[in-house]
Amino acid sequence: MDDWLLSDNEFVSYGLSHAVAAVAFVVGAWAVVRVGRSHRGTATAERFSRAFAVTIVAVMVSLSLGDLLLRGYNVHVHLPIQLCDLAWMVSAYALWTRRRLAVAVTYFWGLSLTSQALLTPSLDVGFPHVGFLVFWAGHLLIIWAAIYLTWGLGYAPDWPRYRGAVLLTAVWAVSIFAVNGLLDTNYGFLNAKPKDASALDLLGPWPWYVLWEVVIVLVAWALMTWPWVRRRRPAVTTRTA
Repeated sequence: MDDWLLSDNEFVSYGLSHAVAAVAFVVGAWAVVRVGRSHRGTATAERFSRAFAVTIVAVMVSLSLGDLLLRGYNVHVHLPIQLCDLAWMVSAYALWTRRRLAVAVTYFWGLSLTSQALLTPSLDVGFPHVGFLVFWAGHLLIIWAAIYLTWGLGYAPDWPRYRGAVLLTAVWAVSIFAVNGLLDTNYGFLNAKPKDASALDLLGPWPWYVLWEVVIVLVAWALMTWPWVRRRRPAVTTRTA
């Protein structure tokens, strides 16, 4: 069993396993929107949300522990400080409590940052390696949670939660940059680009790509907030003489 979960199959971007993951994303996204809308505003929504939260925690904890036990501890991989590690924790908390800031952070992190893994996954092991399972389970569950909470249940971000998400992300980035410097790691790719091709290759060398990331995130998250705020804005009525 251990040998099966440590298969040395190499992951190939846009290969078969990548295509299967992309199909799973589409099917899962469609399903959570349908489920969320079908019980929006009912007691079933709370029960399903909490079951979803428990599922995320159970899947991620069991896979992460399995990865740790099978491959051994590696400071460059196993510290739970990667944005995606925090994102699945925040998404589970958002599903359980549906607190608006947690929902907004799940929305922003899931749909703009975690989703990058669907296009340019930084992964060197293929199915059924435990590292492959951890990578795809974590990313897909986070994105599905964001879609379920927003388009399913109808929880949308606003400007105060936009500012809160930006502040939390900035605190994370500064902290992780310091940790990377102390431990010679590269969590969040804040100290160097990933070895695989990624969108960061378009943004120049370090530190310019980090600064461009900040600008892009601020603008993208604002654009992701604006339509929801605009929809909630009451129509302006004019008084006729």
